[in-house]
Amino acid sequence: MLRYYYINKEWMLSGTARRIYRAAALLSLALIPFFFLEPFFPDIPDSALAFLKVIFLGAVLGAATTVVAMEYFLFGFDKSSSWKKAFWFCVMAVPPLGPALYCLIVYSRSEDFKAKNLLGEEETRARC
Repeated sequence: MLRYYYINKEWMLSGTARRIYRAAALLSLALIPFFFLEPFFPDIPDSALAFLKVIFLGAVLGAATTVVAMEYFLFGFDKSSSWKKAFWFCVMAVPPLGPALYCLIVYSRSEDFKAKNLLGEEETRARC
């Protein structure tokens, strides 16, 4: 069956995408301290609150990017077995931690990146 992807595999597995998704995953992990520390600091000064709102916005955008991209990778390009996909689908149902873990553990270590890096090294050696 021929599939039509809105984002092609080369874009999803490019070095730039890998860096962006890793950064987004780390930003989404920044949401966890917000959830746990917020009840302990009810009276935050306005000057610090403006700074924290900017950090919170970045963390929320990072979490949203990570959720969408990792779900897309899981259903479209992940070559893992069905039970691993089912496990990671359940883990990813717990944002912001689940998608970030999937990004850092599965996506970043994908066989497609290893094959692409080996191919890139061979092309570089051939040019020299």
